[in-house]
Amino acid sequence: MFEDQILHIVPFMILLLPLGGFTVLALFGDWIKRDKEENGAGILACATVLGSFGLSVWSVVRLFGLVAGPTGLRFSQPYLGFEWIEAGGFRVPLSLLLDPLSAVMILVVTGVGALIHVYSLGYMAHDPVRVSYFSYLNLFTFFMLLLVLGGSMPLMFVGWEGVGLCSYLLIGFWFKKDSASAAGMKAFVVNRIGDAGLILGMVLIFHSFGSLDLVEITDNAGSLAKEGLGEFGVVTAACLLLFLGATGKSAQIPLHVWLPDAMEGPTPVSALIHAATMVTAGVYMVARLAPLFHQSETAMATVAVVGAATALMAATIALVQTDIKRVLAYSTVSQLGYMFLACGVGAFGVAVFHLFTHAFFKALLFLGSGSVIHAMSGEQDMTKMGGLRTRIPWTFWTFVIGTLAIAGIYPFAGFFSKDEILLGTLNAGRPVLFGLALFTALLTAFYMWRLLFMTFFGRFRGSHEAEHHLHESPWSMLLPLVLLAVGSATVGFVKVPHLIEAVFRLPVEAEHHVPWLPYLASAVAIAGIVGAYYLYVLFTDLPARVATTFAPLYRLFDAKYYFDKAYYALVDDVVVKGSDLVLWKKVDAGSIDGTVDATGRAVDAVAGVLRFAQTGLVRSYAFLILGGAVALLGYLLWP
Repeated sequence: MFEDQILHIVPFMILLLPLGGFTVLALFGDWIKRDKEENGAGILACATVLGSFGLSVWSVVRLFGLVAGPTGLRFSQPYLGFEWIEAGGFRVPLSLLLDPLSAVMILVVTGVGALIHVYSLGYMAHDPVRVSYFSYLNLFTFFMLLLVLGGSMPLMFVGWEGVGLCSYLLIGFWFKKDSASAAGMKAFVVNRIGDAGLILGMVLIFHSFGSLDLVEITDNAGSLAKEGLGEFGVVTAACLLLFLGATGKSAQIPLHVWLPDAMEGPTPVSALIHAATMVTAGVYMVARLAPLFHQSETAMATVAVVGAATALMAATIALVQTDIKRVLAYSTVSQLGYMFLACGVGAFGVAVFHLFTHAFFKALLFLGSGSVIHAMSGEQDMTKMGGLRTRIPWTFWTFVIGTLAIAGIYPFAGFFSKDEILLGTLNAGRPVLFGLALFTALLTAFYMWRLLFMTFFGRFRGSHEAEHHLHESPWSMLLPLVLLAVGSATVGFVKVPHLIEAVFRLPVEAEHHVPWLPYLASAVAIAGIVGAYYLYVLFTDLPARVATTFAPLYRLFDAKYYFDKAYYALVDDVVVKGSDLVLWKKVDAGSIDGTVDATGRAVDAVAGVLRFAQTGLVRSYAFLILGGAVALLGYLLWP
């Protein structure tokens, strides 16, 4: 009984530890700096997240022990706090929800997040405002934990908005750079568009269920009438609005444009946002509400098509990028598309599985790129790198493991989750989506090994000064790389879909095993690797000739399908110039000011006529009075 009580308290402790770290750093940051404790802020921030990770491991072990034991704890048992909102019939308790789905998420957020915190000790060691940096990291972790542990949609929404705020602070952390400030603002504004859809979706859900409690929604979603393909009832409308919110947070077409620009922040921030936390929020939300999405075939098809299209589009853009972090950024967009594709074909557990494996190998790749940038004294252009495998061997070999994992090579993590997604599309009877996903897997292997070969192989193409300063990163940065490399090589064996399948409350459908699929997927990945080796190691003059031969496609990919140009044109020509021409000159100056000015002129004209009656002469007033009296008397006597 005592352990059960502790289990009810632990989720709050997991949540509040990072918040406590933020509070201390926010209140006493100046004292820490004045006391010249070089790593005091970083150590405190790391300790709080490591504490949350330890409690997460204990609570997850205990949770699965209870599930398998005689006590029969429900998977979706809410851990109640106190009444948060109570207005008429609208009631929202402050409740946290610890079930297998949120358990997987808190392990990812705190585990990978803790390694990123530790990595930051070395990466940000000489930054003069690192106290603020670590306080933002702790606050970000708190809001992400609130998002995944929140037992109701309003509580989840607070975490949702919180990570959006923290992303603005972290992406624009080096705010003296105009590009960093602009990137932070872009992320904030684009996410607000998606958030508007999320709010409207919540309103429709409350209209349908009379509640925003996640357990009640998922328990009762099956009672709603299922809406077929092409039907646009309340369920479809709510799901599409929620998915609009997910496209903003998880960078899907058409709201994906903020994520590549987020590279302006420190590299550990890129790893935190792109691997373990913010960008996975949309996938988590769709998976959490799987019973609701399952009731709308239109919404499911939309999620699948948008996911597949985003995966392919981002992969093609990554083919031509030369900035090492931007290649990884578009890779993240592509992999998120894979996750939504899995959700759209009904493989929600597989989507979370890929989220889980992706957190390890993508965090490894981003932190590895940070180690490369550290060695190159801040240089990010791959055309100025080369031959680094002998100069920074620890970074190289851990990067190889991450690249093998994302390419889907057995036995690394990406092999298992990627193949499960391909199998899910086949079992759902979506051969076109399967073909797109398979082709995207080929491109993924190609552009990732292109990155590896351009960075670590061949001759060094940078300046003599940069070559002179080449050096391996300190162990505060290398240790997280090693641990993430171990995770990238092993976590694929964790049967995440099996562990969380009961959360979704969906009818179990027979899955058809496809024995040739792993061989086909592996052959495609190997073909991508061989192609990259052929172009970027054996015949390094060929890429320029290929780019010239396929110049229209190259320009399309390099221009990122002109999304940014279209949005800037929309903002500049429609919003700014339209506001100037229509709202200001016509509505404000023309209609509003014109009406006020016309009213003034009319009053002035009337006053001008009446002015003649106000002469100031008594005899004139007497004459007017006499004239008025004669006129009135004449009117009365006339009949």
